[in-house]
Amino acid sequence: MASMLEFRTPGYNPYAVKYSPYYDSRLAVATASNYGIVGNGRLFCLGLSAAGVQCEKSFETNDAQYDLAWSEINENQLIVACGDGSLKLFDLGVENFPVMNFHEHKRETFSVCWNPVTKDSFISSSWDGTIKLWSPTRNESIKTLPIGCCTYSTSYCPSNPALISSVSADSSLRIFDLRTPMSAKYHLTNVIPVHAPATGGQGYSRLADGSIYSGAVPNEVLTHDWNKYNDTVIATAGVDRVIRTFDIRNPAGGPLAVMTGHEYAVRRVAWSPHASDILVSASYDMSVRVWTDGSTMPQNVQHTVPSGRQPDTVRAGTQLGLMNRHTEFVTGVDWCLFGAGGWCASAGWDERVLLWDAASLLRG
Repeated sequence: MASMLEFRTPGYNPYAVKYSPYYDSRLAVATASNYGIVGNGRLFCLGLSAAGVQCEKSFETNDAQYDLAWSEINENQLIVACGDGSLKLFDLGVENFPVMNFHEHKRETFSVCWNPVTKDSFISSSWDGTIKLWSPTRNESIKTLPIGCCTYSTSYCPSNPALISSVSADSSLRIFDLRTPMSAKYHLTNVIPVHAPATGGQGYSRLADGSIYSGAVPNEVLTHDWNKYNDTVIATAGVDRVIRTFDIRNPAGGPLAVMTGHEYAVRRVAWSPHASDILVSASYDMSVRVWTDGSTMPQNVQHTVPSGRQPDTVRAGTQLGLMNRHTEFVTGVDWCLFGAGGWCASAGWDERVLLWDAASLLRG
């Protein structure tokens, strides 16, 4: 690969990396010492210059850092999710200490996401089985959404501030709508069984080669992301190594597309902000892969359907490129919002952050 930049985090193993939504030359990395098992964490705020990738600021926490999110209302602020159940808001203009501390989760806070639409709130999920909605101006949470099991990832819909999603250890993708009454299942509107076959419509689905898609053994779902161009489509991935996409309007319809190729659990997926069918995945197999879900490609489907009925067809996604420069688990990946479209940042337990041009993979 021709274009690649590197930054090292000696003594700290990265868990998440995020580009700034304001600058193409700024990104941040949430890390933990001793692989997050014991010890403190460090937030690295990085800048790109002619000299390469430089650390502009760092902040220490007493426990591991598992995720981060840039503020949508202040270009110099970002929040980290910590192993002690807290969330800490840091300001690049303030030395050493967080400007706000949010601590209600009873176990590790594993995911955090800022509202990209109203920009006035953020959400967190935890191993304690809850999602909490917060305002950056108050220490107490606004709302708690119960899940009941370890919740690895939560996110806002990129176009509707009332829709919140989560994936968890019980193999489910959940959708909450804050416009519904609180008494109605705590705003829960959909539960999509990620590993189940289709149960609606004809009751079964077929892959593009004509074989019947029968689902898979339920496994923990570790990550998910909303499509930036189609706000009813979500990609999920986890322990079973398979990436699936779903349409939340059809919760019983099974996956829209399936992408296979990773050899170990998929830790992070992220849809491209530049193309509706492209996503990137980071895995414990030490690779980062670029995919198309096939939504913009014609499908050659050949099969016989009983009684003239037409089942739903599960698209077979295609791997477009492979980046295998990491030498340990890859735990974070993100797209740069700016430029021609293609620069990614990945972070792994090899104490490295790599910035690379995904477009070079697509060109071969």
